[in-house]
Amino acid sequence: MPTDPYAWIEQSLATIHRANWYRSPQTVEGRPGPVVRIDGREMINFASNDYLGLAGEDRLIQAAVDATQEFGTGTSGSRLLSGHRQLHRQLELAISQLKQTEDALVFSSGYLANLGAVATLAGKRDLILSDQYNHSSLKNGALLSGAKIVEYAHCDMTNLKTLLEQHRQNYRRCLILSDTVFSMDGDICQLPALLDLAEEFSCMLLVDEAHATGVFGATGAGCVEHLGCTGRSLIQMGTLSKALGSLGGYVAGAASVIDLLRNRAPSWVYTTGLSPADTAAALAALAIVRVEPQRRAKLWQNVAYLKQLLWENGNIPISQESQIVCLPVFDAGAVLAADKQLKASGIFAAAVRPPTVPVSRIRITVMATHEPAHIQQLVGALSAINCSDIAIDSQLRTLDRRERLSYEG
Repeated sequence: MPTDPYAWIEQSLATIHRANWYRSPQTVEGRPGPVVRIDGREMINFASNDYLGLAGEDRLIQAAVDATQEFGTGTSGSRLLSGHRQLHRQLELAISQLKQTEDALVFSSGYLANLGAVATLAGKRDLILSDQYNHSSLKNGALLSGAKIVEYAHCDMTNLKTLLEQHRQNYRRCLILSDTVFSMDGDICQLPALLDLAEEFSCMLLVDEAHATGVFGATGAGCVEHLGCTGRSLIQMGTLSKALGSLGGYVAGAASVIDLLRNRAPSWVYTTGLSPADTAAALAALAIVRVEPQRRAKLWQNVAYLKQLLWENGNIPISQESQIVCLPVFDAGAVLAADKQLKASGIFAAAVRPPTVPVSRIRITVMATHEPAHIQQLVGALSAINCSDIAIDSQLRTLDRRERLSYEG
């Protein structure tokens, strides 16, 4: 008798429910900002990547409206065939100026940027060494490339060097991949050491600046600037959808790299160009980043204040150096209960569970537009939670990779 070929889907969903991993989107009403409305109720927003508060900024909205009126709602084709606009080139030049690179290329999303770049730079005769905590887009770009993939222990330069010594000579080319700010941990890669190893072993290096662009560095150029690595040989990817308040992704680097991607990256060649509205909004955001450094200063003041209050109210030491603060919770059910308590206290934060991360956690993101009272209310809400399941963030570092979970039942 024939069996239902789709029956496994219900079984898989049942497994997800049993593990407390089931997820569904929550509708956020109105403009983005430090206070949002969910289910008709106002909540303080600590779940947004809008680090500089630009996603609801009037100047970005007006730029998007003006571009839509002039160019329409969509580009209607791939940029190589019919969808290229001068706005796209203006944005690429603005990005390369910020990053101090020879050129840049804009993709329709950050995920597409990583898929296309990694799959173009490495192939079946090559080696990719990837930080085990890298973003999904970097991991899937590596898989798409067909290269040999070896993961190195998170931010462990000794392990990376050992793997290079073992494997590098067996492959034509080698590409090292790392986030600069790790989105689910909030820590920062050891970029100078990565560059030194890349030079020593003749490797390419691509870093994902998604959560660093606009936030780190004297001019907001990211961790490459912040860590004193501007001008060194590497490839920088980033997004327009976080601190820059728009949509899209980019790759910045040497002119030859960008020219190759323009001709070979499948996720750029075969997809519709970024909409005029998103392109113009990103351009407006870059202009604001350039002339309003006080936004970054306010963000870092807020980060420091949150860490201070967490220590004073709960002896919780936060080692993360970024605007992302994670409080690990070693049980998916417990993190859902904590999330419910936070919402009851008027706090919207992210309860992140496997398989997105190996260990469940409350992920808190700080914005420049948060007021001291917002941060005080967050810490008060956290203090009211039974924190027996909340661990010091350094405990995440001790987890064995075998503890990672999957959707498999």
